[in-house]
Amino acid sequence: MARTSSTPDPARRNERSRQAILTAAAELATELGYAKLTIEAIAARAGVGKQTIYRWWPSKGAVVFDAFLAANENEAGGLDLPDTGDLAADLRALLRPAAEQLADPAFERVGRAISAEIQLDPTLLREYRARLLGPLLEVTRDRLRSAQRAGQLAEDLDLDLAVDLVYGPLHYRWLLGTGPIDQAYADAMVEALLRALRP
Repeated sequence: MARTSSTPDPARRNERSRQAILTAAAELATELGYAKLTIEAIAARAGVGKQTIYRWWPSKGAVVFDAFLAANENEAGGLDLPDTGDLAADLRALLRPAAEQLADPAFERVGRAISAEIQLDPTLLREYRARLLGPLLEVTRDRLRSAQRAGQLAEDLDLDLAVDLVYGPLHYRWLLGTGPIDQAYADAMVEALLRALRP
């Protein structure tokens, strides 16, 4: 008769602790705001010791950034841009949810905190570029390149500049509060962008 082992599985325990930490960081960042958030508070909410957090993350910003990524991966299923052949529709499908997220008060505090933190922490900035910004820009560039091959965009279009134009106005308006952010604004951005970039 086979005996079952009662030895705890460290990998399972570690993953449970990691998920508890990320959940606690996300909840507390929203409840308290980034400035008031502490590693001690995250550890207490997650039911782990501070040393467990510092074993995996070098700073509060790194924990919150990972929590932000985890939440967005769960919601969006990763970075994936549609390619239906209709560039305007595909860009709207990309920018409407982005506008909704930026306008969401629950995102506001954490999003602004991460934006500020990556300007001050070079290590976190490298992580942000490698794990979020870089992949996002690359899949967007690929979608625009596909449209270019289909003759929907100018042949000599600078794709890096075009990608900046896809996201730049939205983030400028969000960072500086120059106007409302909603689906209507996202649609207007798409219309203006394509008017400028079409052959």
